[in-house]
Amino acid sequence: MSLEARLRERIQREGPISFYQWMKAALYDERDGYYCADRMRQGRRGDYRTAPETSPLFAATFGSYFAKLFAALGSPREFAIVEVGSGGGDFAHGVLTNLRADHRRVFDATTYLIEEISETAGARCMTRLAEFSDRVTVRSPTGKEGNLPKPALPGGRASDTLTGIIFSNELIDAFPVHRVVRRAGRLRQLYVGLLDQRFVWVEGDLEQPAADYCERIGLDLREEQIAEINLDAETFVARAASLLERGYMITVDYGAERSELLNSLERAQGTVRAFRSHQFAGDVLATPGEQDLTTTIDWTQIIEAGERSGLRTQRFERLDQFLIAEGLLERIAEIAGSMTDMAEALQLTTGARELILPNAMAASFQVLVQRKSL
Repeated sequence: MSLEARLRERIQREGPISFYQWMKAALYDERDGYYCADRMRQGRRGDYRTAPETSPLFAATFGSYFAKLFAALGSPREFAIVEVGSGGGDFAHGVLTNLRADHRRVFDATTYLIEEISETAGARCMTRLAEFSDRVTVRSPTGKEGNLPKPALPGGRASDTLTGIIFSNELIDAFPVHRVVRRAGRLRQLYVGLLDQRFVWVEGDLEQPAADYCERIGLDLREEQIAEINLDAETFVARAASLLERGYMITVDYGAERSELLNSLERAQGTVRAFRSHQFAGDVLATPGEQDLTTTIDWTQIIEAGERSGLRTQRFERLDQFLIAEGLLERIAEIAGSMTDMAEALQLTTGARELILPNAMAASFQVLVQRKSL
């Protein structure tokens, strides 16, 4: 039975389900979820692109930045990089290649841990990273909300906490969310029901977790305004912080601060979007498991969640500005100048444009760097 048929059957049996439950099934159902089924999701033949695929300079620049953080931590004997949601392993390969070539002391101390919910993607990671198999571990979590792995350190020893970096790129925007709307002066929750076998929106009372969050932040919506509540983001931040003895949590994603999200007229109907073949899909409730679903994250929420868990904000800026500040332009000139193949050099500079131009891909993303100290 298809995922769509199973969801219909569940709603017919139980009644409307929260959008959180519907989105979680659509994206992470073990058999047919968008991120778990064996399908081409990324790249030209997929539904979206990520920065590591756009240009190898993305990972190389972050690799050099990780080396700076290694030094800021006092050059520890054991240094862990945990990447959550790695896709095909392009970022990990670029970082490790950079560290091996330019920062050998960091490379020798590094263990790279990958958490990837898709077993198929995890297998592709291991193939992609075969040359680094002595220091790379790939694991699958039990839930998308961020069941971070217990770190395995060099020599096979296990540790409850680590010194190093927890990194994610376009991860939190794909966590399942609750949706709320203000109707007749009251906050109501949006559920998914059925009408003539079609998935439709149904309003109901707030579930307790959503109600508690709305009360905690004092959520005040305009009449008929819709907003998303990403509770799994807070769970993820808390777990990441608990895994770090000391080090950094680095989050790359697209979002806005809470005041901007709630005051934007363009986002009055919320920010849930569906993508298919690099195009917006008109109905986010159509064909569950067959299209990507994403939301714009609330950076204020991520910062506040970090502060509650002992993470202090060190940097928060646009991705293109961050990459330029960390030497991307100099790296382009250095690499392009050493190339003899003009077609290869053109490909490098073309991909780099997406990372540096003010109206290109990276300008829509932000980087949040949070630090945990002893």
